[in-house]
Amino acid sequence: MKVPFSWLKQYVDIDVSAQELETKLFDCGFEVEELIDLGAEISKVVVGVVTECVPQEGTHLHICKVDCGDYGHDIQISTGAANVYAGMHTPAALDGSTLPGGIKIKAKPLMGIESNGMLCSGEELGLNEDLYPGAEVYGLLDLPKDTVPGTPIQQVVGLDDYIFDISITANRADCQSVLGIAREVAAVLNKPLKMPATDYTVSDYKDPRLSITVEAPDLCPRYLGHYVRNITTGESPRWMRRQLALCGLRSISNVVDITNYVMLEIGQPMHAFDMDTLESCQIIVRRAKNGEKITTLDSKEFTLTPQNLVICDGEKPVALAGVMGGLNSEIKPETTQLLFESAKFARDNIRKTARGLGQNTDASAHYEKGISEYTTELGMARALHLIQELGCGEVTATEFDCSAGAPRKGKHFTARISAINAILGITVPTEEILAILKKLSFEVTMEADGDTMQVVAPRYREDIEIGEPDLAEEVIREYGYDHITPTFLKAAQVTTGGLTADQHRRDKLKSAMCAQGFYEAMTLAFYADADLDALHIAPDAPERNVIRIVNPISSNLTIMRSLLAPSLLNVAVTNLKKGNAAGRLFELSNIYVPKQLPLTELPEERLHLGFVAFGEHEDFFAVKGALEDLAASFGVTFEVERAEDVPYLHPGIAAYILCNGVRVGSFGKLANDVQAGLDLPRDSRANQKIFLGEIDYETLVAQLPAGLRYHPLPEFDTVARDLALVADEETPCGTIIAEMKRACKQLADVELFDIYRSEAIGAGKKSMAFTLHFAPENKALEAADVDRFVKKILGNLKFKLGIEIR
Repeated sequence: MKVPFSWLKQYVDIDVSAQELETKLFDCGFEVEELIDLGAEISKVVVGVVTECVPQEGTHLHICKVDCGDYGHDIQISTGAANVYAGMHTPAALDGSTLPGGIKIKAKPLMGIESNGMLCSGEELGLNEDLYPGAEVYGLLDLPKDTVPGTPIQQVVGLDDYIFDISITANRADCQSVLGIAREVAAVLNKPLKMPATDYTVSDYKDPRLSITVEAPDLCPRYLGHYVRNITTGESPRWMRRQLALCGLRSISNVVDITNYVMLEIGQPMHAFDMDTLESCQIIVRRAKNGEKITTLDSKEFTLTPQNLVICDGEKPVALAGVMGGLNSEIKPETTQLLFESAKFARDNIRKTARGLGQNTDASAHYEKGISEYTTELGMARALHLIQELGCGEVTATEFDCSAGAPRKGKHFTARISAINAILGITVPTEEILAILKKLSFEVTMEADGDTMQVVAPRYREDIEIGEPDLAEEVIREYGYDHITPTFLKAAQVTTGGLTADQHRRDKLKSAMCAQGFYEAMTLAFYADADLDALHIAPDAPERNVIRIVNPISSNLTIMRSLLAPSLLNVAVTNLKKGNAAGRLFELSNIYVPKQLPLTELPEERLHLGFVAFGEHEDFFAVKGALEDLAASFGVTFEVERAEDVPYLHPGIAAYILCNGVRVGSFGKLANDVQAGLDLPRDSRANQKIFLGEIDYETLVAQLPAGLRYHPLPEFDTVARDLALVADEETPCGTIIAEMKRACKQLADVELFDIYRSEAIGAGKKSMAFTLHFAPENKALEAADVDRFVKKILGNLKFKLGIEIR
């Protein structure tokens, strides 16, 4: 929120610099994100009086003699401005000066005549008509004749000011206004607060036709309306236009400016309805009908639902409550009568409406943090005062106050001095606590015991809810956080710290993946149905049971992910499109599984390990080897079995991953039809090798041993024997290896090193060559032992799979 230093001074006699005030605001809990010096970019630009002005023959220029006070009384400056004249007071940028945007002014010849600077327009100083009258005139800025030559221009045009850009936290809704910050400044400087004028007189006129009804008091607990007639629209006074401009708003007309001014000054969003444009004099605050439409002041049309609150004229919506008025009731130059609205709306409803419709405004930002009923009343009174101060209307006696019965007093608490000090861990003197609470406008009555207080919070402090803890916060931010002495909590104890066992396990998993050439990726937890469609996920598949985002930020981020595969595949495709021809990526992140739909409780979040490998040299066995090393780092082994029903993987080049016989995931080559649908470069669409995999981390962890167990190195060497087998083409290698190990417990490892096909072997047959490693148990293996093992294995293969030795 932007707060001009000069505006704050209207409410508090500030006797410190803007920089000092910035520090004091920070110390009491308000972060000044930026202190903007309006004249910081301007240097050596002063008031100059044109004493002579002679046209330069043959050019459009005028040669001027300029009196700049202490900087020189007879400085020659050439200018091409048509409105220059002798006796003119105007800004003069001298040799070596700087203008907004970093523009440097140097003395140099113009059309052969030496010019020692530049005479400036308002635009060249960064001014507009709202900041200074005449600033948008085409030509030089004509200053008043009483300005003194040599005076820095910032002091003359009001650029000797600062803007505090303050971050207002959600709990301090009372400070989202200039007056709200002024309250804090008054407290921190121990100065009295000067309240803005809110007095006004009403005429005797009453309009019997006008009525206001609130049909949704749960969404609108307070609604004030006041009828004003004999409106005369016109230009706002300079002081109002300047204040609006300093806060980033352009002046529109006096009536509209009043509503914006009150929002900035008091923190109450206001709205004014042109009564001549309403269908009837009946104002109804209600929920919108399903499919009802409204066109707002910015000419956008919205289709509404019963979740949206609207202000109606008895027939149609004329405003989207708390967000923006309707185009059909805007104030125009010909407006003669209006209804001022000042209301308190349910902040959650305004937030949902603004975000749901994508219509975020200054008003909705105020309402989302919350508006107190005190602010609603003060805002209405201030607006009616300004109507009379600016002389632009007659405040009639027709007024309405629709209330849901909220209290008109501040919240009452019983608090103890000792409890406040116990929370802070220090002893703040009782008189200091009382003085601080009084400065912050709390009403405090001490009881006879000298410890108990009866405290009434200001009506605008709706954030004060839990008594002593909230009061302790108020006390310490004014007393000073530097008074706090670091101490241990009563129940605190020193611990060794460090990571949990699961955190160590996750780090170990990531290190193992990195050791295999994988880089960690981090993707968004959202994607769209189209991403599941691209992987050919069936409509009735469990992965389609997803959580849908009610108000997605993009059409590509509409559901919470149920698989990591789409996210990682998208990353791989992006890399390939950018010319990164090969890579390995992994991600250890949650997927989101709803327990039931529609959601009535938080979904289950399951940790998955997803990985993708792409490039010319990638193949199934390279990825399988990386997974085997991953398993070895945790003291387990992975087995594989053929997978033909993973929709996005090639049915002949895909496998399920098993740990201790439990299926923990799958991996394989991307299916051809899936790859054909990817947005890949045309030259690599068909030939690119992409391997995807995903492991359920929690299922895997359940199979891991509690700790690593180390086995002694074998006393005797292993013995290797090669076998060439003839098997049916459809028999998977994994099945053959599994049968070998099942037949002989001394078989420690099996490696496939060759596959051969020929007519001599037979149609539908293949020759597979394996190296078998036999591990001895209690004695060295002899040739007869190995022959016996091999015979046993061959017999099992013949009986189970019909496999013959070649």
